[in-house]
Amino acid sequence: MPDGDFNFHAEEVDSRLLRDAFGKFATGVTIVTCDSGIGPLGMTANSFSSVSLDPPLVLWSAAKSSQRCAAFERAHHFAIHVLSDAQVEMCKGFARQGDDFSGLDWSLSQNRVPLLADHLARFECTQHAVYDGGDHSIILGRVTSVTVKEGAPLVFAGGAFGQLSRMDRD
Repeated sequence: MPDGDFNFHAEEVDSRLLRDAFGKFATGVTIVTCDSGIGPLGMTANSFSSVSLDPPLVLWSAAKSSQRCAAFERAHHFAIHVLSDAQVEMCKGFARQGDDFSGLDWSLSQNRVPLLADHLARFECTQHAVYDGGDHSIILGRVTSVTVKEGAPLVFAGGAFGQLSRMDRD
């Protein structure tokens, strides 16, 4: 991104500038898993967000250009795994290919959802709704089970992975 202030106007679409601007917002990183009907499937996503406590709802977005998107749109059940700062390689692996669970510690839930053993938090969900979100599908899930572990989150910002550095320590 060039130095200085730059503005984005909808009538002058500059997808690189918009992407760079989105990259200024640091996010956590997740792997979402489901049963594709022909086996376990996973996808890396940093578009995860909490929505509601009552009822417990979360959302994430899948790129419609992904060959995996349709399977997640159809999935009645899925799991969202929040990654630790030690899981960059797992993140990159599921960004490239979604059906390779080799070398990973995982099991199937009662709903046939692949559950990764390594995570900071895992949200097992039932699909609540799917919405059109432009070039993405917004998938809303009702949380049915949560697992939480200790560790530091994997952070993504400006096209790079990083670690959280706490500023509020005494």
